[in-house]
Amino acid sequence: MQSMTAPELAAWLADPARPKPLLLDVREPWEFQTCHIDGSLPMPMNSVPARLTELEEENPVVCICHHGMRSMAVAAFLERNGFTQVVNLTGGIDAWARQVDGAMPTY
Repeated sequence: MQSMTAPELAAWLADPARPKPLLLDVREPWEFQTCHIDGSLPMPMNSVPARLTELEEENPVVCICHHGMRSMAVAAFLERNGFTQVVNLTGGIDAWARQVDGAMPTY
């Protein structure tokens, strides 16, 4: 499984030459409401197996949670289920708030 830092993800999202990944936010609804990266798809970790058909195996997916542990588990699950372009956001949304978007609330 690949991993990526928050600044690396910010650079990817800002690069018009690269296809945009699906930002899969696997946190709970209250966490997503507190803060999230614009354009993220909220899909709580426990709902991923039942909602797997909503995702396209051939597209890049960046898994996001609070600190990177739940998203790592989801990324591993996706890889076991045929997804080949899966990335875990190291440090999660907390790292994004601290390293990329200082105006984003933390919790």
